[in-house]
Amino acid sequence: MNRPFQRDNRPILSNAGIGPTKLVHARDEFGHSREMSVAGETPLTIKVDDSEVVTLMTLGTHPEKLTLGYLRNQRLIDDINEIAEVRVDWDQETANVFTNHGSGIVDLQEKISKRTVTSGCGQGTIFSCTLDKLYDSRLPRVEIYQSTIYTLLKTINSYNEIYRAAGAVHGCALCQGSRILYFVEDVGRHNATDTIAGDMWLEGIGGNDKIFYTTGRLTSEIVMKAAHMGVPVLVSRSGITHMGLELAQDLGVTMIARAKGRHFLVYNGEDTIQYDAIPEKKVAITASPKS
Repeated sequence: MNRPFQRDNRPILSNAGIGPTKLVHARDEFGHSREMSVAGETPLTIKVDDSEVVTLMTLGTHPEKLTLGYLRNQRLIDDINEIAEVRVDWDQETANVFTNHGSGIVDLQEKISKRTVTSGCGQGTIFSCTLDKLYDSRLPRVEIYQSTIYTLLKTINSYNEIYRAAGAVHGCALCQGSRILYFVEDVGRHNATDTIAGDMWLEGIGGNDKIFYTTGRLTSEIVMKAAHMGVPVLVSRSGITHMGLELAQDLGVTMIARAKGRHFLVYNGEDTIQYDAIPEKKVAITASPKS
């Protein structure tokens, strides 16, 4: 394949997103046949200058940004100026990344030889180079209002389109206050996170004043990705893992989980929360004894 040379700081991207759902037939509890939408799941192999890096299972809606975000969050490529083009070919199920120098990732085999299979949906991976650069910078402490959390949770409910149609996906959002800047759904929360990271990298968006929301659990992998994206606040509808909590404490990530309706739990960074909208406690009413 020809390797183009891109002279500005924005790589050429194909526009190869595919539909996230497929129509299938199922039979319900009454024995009736129904046409249903199910989430797609397609393999996408990332190659850098013809060297294979990883195969991801994805909905395929934003494969170019997913590829960029994966390379960034794994710290396989640190500077987007090194990338000339991301070209996705679904016939070959590949995302071909071409660098400006054309020599691939330095020490690629050494970097990917030591990897950890994580608890991510569809199995995530963390390479040794990801961990090596994890503590390069300290995240800022960002104040967040309780009322902002509530507004964000209410707003996010209208964004889960694929989940409402087909289920079986996770949603992630990059937020500024209660405003949703970018929302992505994919079969795994790590893919959705990487896609957002790719968009941030492509557009030059910083994370220091942002909140990252996910429907999935807050594991060590998600905390790592947030740190690499420079995002200091994590909010999840689900729970956390102990390793995720320990890492959040080490890196200074505010961790808010079990967030739904007007309920949430702050597992780390409680000093950053301003309780300006404390809900009223429900008082149990007991029946008076009959005379």
